[in-house]
Amino acid sequence: MNIPSSIITLIAGIALTVISLWYGQNHGLMPVEASQGAQDVDELFNLMMTIATGLFLIVQGVLVYCLFRFRRKEGDQTDGPGIEGNVPLEIVWTAIPTVVVFILALYSFEVYNNLGGLDPETSRDFPQEEAQMVAYNPHQGHLSLGIGNGNADMEVEVNGIQYAWIFTYPDTGIVSGELHVPINKQVKLNMKAGDVIHAFWVPQLRLKQDVLPGRDSNFAFNSNKIGKYPIICAELCGPYHGGMKTFLYVHSEEDYQQWIQDNTFANAEENAEKMAVLSAPMTDEGRLAMHSHHLGIDPDTLAVLHE
Repeated sequence: MNIPSSIITLIAGIALTVISLWYGQNHGLMPVEASQGAQDVDELFNLMMTIATGLFLIVQGVLVYCLFRFRRKEGDQTDGPGIEGNVPLEIVWTAIPTVVVFILALYSFEVYNNLGGLDPETSRDFPQEEAQMVAYNPHQGHLSLGIGNGNADMEVEVNGIQYAWIFTYPDTGIVSGELHVPINKQVKLNMKAGDVIHAFWVPQLRLKQDVLPGRDSNFAFNSNKIGKYPIICAELCGPYHGGMKTFLYVHSEEDYQQWIQDNTFANAEENAEKMAVLSAPMTDEGRLAMHSHHLGIDPDTLAVLHE
């Protein structure tokens, strides 16, 4: 029984589409979503994975088909047909990638805009009144870079140094080696690098921001899932770059207020002790030493880091 090639092509096309769509939505490669903008990023990634799966199956399917369909017959020592070029085929395999790349570019542009990376007036998740992603403040003297800048329920000052993140809460005076925020609140991080380029990355938020010496970087997010999430430096910053890790803790409002209360008293006691012994401005090494217990760094390792 000879099955028409058109039927075989149709069945293969349906199977290809179903497999690509299924895997594109069920690959399980992304971490948990912990911010309002994470779903947009995941939908873009799922589309890219769907297209990539389809292309992979097409290419591998054609290779396997040609391997058996056009294999050399036993005893055949002749050359193959002298075919040179195929204009229609070349047009097709140029046009299809062009269309795919154009669609992905438009979609990624929209996602980036929704995250607040472009015109703040059109940002869906982060209503803003300040400048655009790259804005120049004549009183600042240098660029301010970031995503989702603008109005926020709370702000945290972040200092990136080799090899730690130090978080300062201006409203309470708390200084910590970990980032603690309440759920469903717009949080703006004002970040600076004290030595070399760092990159502030929380995979569960789907946001990453470079932190450059001499420039202010801003990073805004709204976390909608209580939990503990890793903060990673994603820019090679020295021999101990891999150890530049800490955690983001997203609390309920009640737990966050309790954390504020506990750490306000703790920081007040620590500051009182330090004021009695400090006679010089605090260095980056000193700040890191203050929070080494949060980072799991023992004194001997800390001494090696700054040799």
